[in-house]
Amino acid sequence: MAKFLCDFRFLLLVAAGAFIYIQMRLFATQSEYADRLAVAIESETQCTKQLRSLIDQISMQQERLVSLEEEKTRQEQECLELKALVQDLERKGIERMIDKEQVPVAAVVVMACNRADYLERTIKSILKYQKAVASKYPLFVSQDGSDPNVKSKALSFDQLTYMQHLDFKPVETERPGEVIAYYKIARHYKWALDELFYKHKFSRVIILEDDMEIAPDFFSYFEAAAALLDKDKSIMAVSSWNDNGQKQFVHDP
Repeated sequence: MAKFLCDFRFLLLVAAGAFIYIQMRLFATQSEYADRLAVAIESETQCTKQLRSLIDQISMQQERLVSLEEEKTRQEQECLELKALVQDLERKGIERMIDKEQVPVAAVVVMACNRADYLERTIKSILKYQKAVASKYPLFVSQDGSDPNVKSKALSFDQLTYMQHLDFKPVETERPGEVIAYYKIARHYKWALDELFYKHKFSRVIILEDDMEIAPDFFSYFEAAAALLDKDKSIMAVSSWNDNGQKQFVHDP
């Protein structure tokens, strides 16, 4: 009986040792797995961060691509608009427009002295037909002397440029008995033409006196004549004066 108890105790001791050994192994295994799990979680966390960073970079690149695509579309649209504009300008003949519409054909100058009522009638006659072609035919009034009524009348029109010639030098005639007034008129004409040709840089000047009225085709006539002056160097001047231009002889169409 005593031997049996001794064997039973020995078996219990062996079993207890085995149990303790198994528990230790399980604990070691659990610790190892826990460490591996922690490493795996940390690695997963790092991968997640890197993945999010990569996603953010991809999103930024996509936004940049969208922006570049929009810029490309805008530039293409602008190119199409510029192309259409160039084609439109070519169609309209921009050079012809500049040459024929914007560059003055000639300056129109009314030579005046002391007849304010006559001057007003002449200016109104010019403005009646000049309005549509004002850029081609800038209007000037050149007054010889200081008559206040003439100056006031000329300045009352905003559509023209006023010039005043004041010459107090004594007149010396070439021959005795010559009319002094002709010399004064010549001086005025020379001064006015110098102002328009040299100061204002016009290549052509149309001269009118303060007792004239123009016809409806006045400006179209001189525009056609300007082309002849440019082509035919033997033509010095063009005149629209008609000695028979009176109501009983001629009339406007």
